Amino acid sequence: MDKLILDASKVMWHKDRIDAWMRGERIAPITIDCALTTKCTYRCVYCYGQMQCINQFPSLERDVIMSFLDDAAEIGVKAISFVSDGESTCNPHLEEAIIRGKNNGLDMALGTNGFLLTDEELENILPCLTYLRFNISAGDVDRYCYIHGVNEKCYERVMHNIRTAVKIKKEKNLPVTLGLQMVLMPEFEDQIIPLTKLGKELGVDYLVIKHCSDDENHTLGIDYDKYDALINKLKEAESYSTETYQVSAKWSKILSHGHKCYKQCYGAPFIIQMSGSGLVAPCGMFFNEQYKDYHIGNIKEKRFKEIWESDRYLEVMRKIASDEFDANKMCGTLCLQHKTNEVLWKIKEEGYKIPDRKDMGSEPQHVNFI
Repeated sequence: MDKLILDASKVMWHKDRIDAWMRGERIAPITIDCALTTKCTYRCVYCYGQMQCINQFPSLERDVIMSFLDDAAEIGVKAISFVSDGESTCNPHLEEAIIRGKNNGLDMALGTNGFLLTDEELENILPCLTYLRFNISAGDVDRYCYIHGVNEKCYERVMHNIRTAVKIKKEKNLPVTLGLQMVLMPEFEDQIIPLTKLGKELGVDYLVIKHCSDDENHTLGIDYDKYDALINKLKEAESYSTETYQVSAKWSKILSHGHKCYKQCYGAPFIIQMSGSGLVAPCGMFFNEQYKDYHIGNIKEKRFKEIWESDRYLEVMRKIASDEFDANKMCGTLCLQHKTNEVLWKIKEEGYKIPDRKDMGSEPQHVNFI
């Protein structure tokens, strides 16, 4: 298995979009990170959605979802990841949406706690997915229940679904990548190795261990300095990697102490986010009503293509890329666009030249999920 890029941006593989952006043109996002609902079956202790008090909207309706997927393909979006601020398996149209997006030529992905998935659903969606990621932050059942706010039956059900996904992938020889993601708060150190061992036993392709994002007001109280004490434990976890199982810590974010080397946000036009409420915004950290100055539109009210073509879209994108916006003070830490922002800052502000494609080596896996 070629090593997955889990701690960097793949935006440089899309030089045509970067060149158009540098010329000041309106570009279609390469990746859209979105949800089909703001509902969730879990109550994770680090949930950004709960922190923003947004888990209260009805799920997106079928026609709205399908129109969005049609528009995304039409304007040149390359990949859709159902992740964002809600548990998309709570929406009854998820399976059809994944199939519709794939048939439209979009790369499709799903991040989920895995509880509501069924064997039949897995049979139908796995051939259409580039990756399926299970969000799980503990290997021991008691700690799993505490961290995710659920009972033991949830843990058992998720273990069944992960094993079923692995079985289907092997039996059908599917190219889909199956992974686990651990959101690591410093106090979860005791679960790093148990989860690493569990992932290997389950037979998934990878485990990625990432930081926990906090907002600009430090609502979750993450002490980023405490991650330094976890270096040896994380290196131990990575030592469990084999030719078929990759364990990777997101070192650049975990050890960044929450600092950003860039001042403005350039990444949003390349990887935008949409709430399960239908709200389109540059970043999930702006979904709350208090950030309405950055809200662009809602696909329940307007077609996505119309929102993307609007003056409001460009107004917001230009605002967060201007001197009136300070990414170190006016938004949360280590967001979805963070690594892409680092690359684009070097290109735009420091004159970094993208190498010729022939000099960049083989194309990475999941290239359209930047």
